[in-house]
Amino acid sequence: MYELDKPIYLYLLLLVPILWILLAYILRYRRKKAESFASSRLMLSLVPYKSTSALVWKTIMVSCAIVCLTLALVNPRIGTKIEKVKMQGSDVVFVLDISLSMKAEDIAPNRLSRAKQVISRTIDALGGDRVGIIVYAGSAYPLLPITSDYSAAKMFLSTAEPGMVSSQGTSIAEAIILAQKYFDDPTVKNKLVVVISDGEDHDEDLDVASIAKAAGEAGIKIYTVGVGTPAGGPIPLRGPDGFIKSYKQDTKGEVVVTKADMATLSSIAAAAGGEYIDGSSTQNVVEKIQDILGKSEKNEYGTTEIIEYKDRYQWFAGAALLFLILEVLIGYRRSRLGSRYNIFGEEKAIDED
Repeated sequence: MYELDKPIYLYLLLLVPILWILLAYILRYRRKKAESFASSRLMLSLVPYKSTSALVWKTIMVSCAIVCLTLALVNPRIGTKIEKVKMQGSDVVFVLDISLSMKAEDIAPNRLSRAKQVISRTIDALGGDRVGIIVYAGSAYPLLPITSDYSAAKMFLSTAEPGMVSSQGTSIAEAIILAQKYFDDPTVKNKLVVVISDGEDHDEDLDVASIAKAAGEAGIKIYTVGVGTPAGGPIPLRGPDGFIKSYKQDTKGEVVVTKADMATLSSIAAAAGGEYIDGSSTQNVVEKIQDILGKSEKNEYGTTEIIEYKDRYQWFAGAALLFLILEVLIGYRRSRLGSRYNIFGEEKAIDED
């Protein structure tokens, strides 16, 4: 059992053929220059101890050093043992407001982008927890069921836009009702819902506070995150090119100014035994949710096998150092021992009496 920690560094092995091509060019260039000056036998008589094989040996040593250094950077990791560990975590359902009011730009870049950023960074900080995502405007829509696949969660999150829900408006109550269905499993101990919204609620048929209270009595804690400002801002309407064409207007033709309603969000959280979190700082929200999850009772999702790996880059780093030392020790003068065996078939100088 083994794995490569950073396989991207394997591309450095391309330096080896480049090095040998360079060596072939240098040897060919030197040979042509020598032949233009004198014959090969005369050159051997003039410089009898100059060795071509030394340059080849040095290239071999450098090539081996490159290979070993590359493997050290790749860091092959060899598995030593397999352990079975219990999978534990919490189930968190994110309820995201995607109504048109979330396009207001009273916070940069806009409310919806800030809300997505909060969810994305929270997912990055999770470890072993499972997540689900619900989006809502005039009605609620299950975007992602409970899963431990964080990559899929972030991919689905990126698609959340006002256009995916046909009926506009804001119905937080319907979203909370849908969130309760995510926790049908009676074995789930810890049930958390995080509502991220600007607080506007246009559903007069359902009492959101009563529904939140009922969810709290069912063991579901609701935490709300407010995005937007009390002063609010207009809702820009952009064209296909991304530029603002106009602003949303009411039936009288006046520009609509949407204001964040933090009081509604606070009342929802209080009714369900949760807490309201100010969403003006993404990092503070992520840390707060991490703290909540850390103190919460964990659910058990079964067991999984984990392979314990150990780094082996030290072996290759040591071998690379050895090859570099050998390269330094190799001289360019022909040794008597090398001349006796003549491994590379070099011509010998003719001794003249």
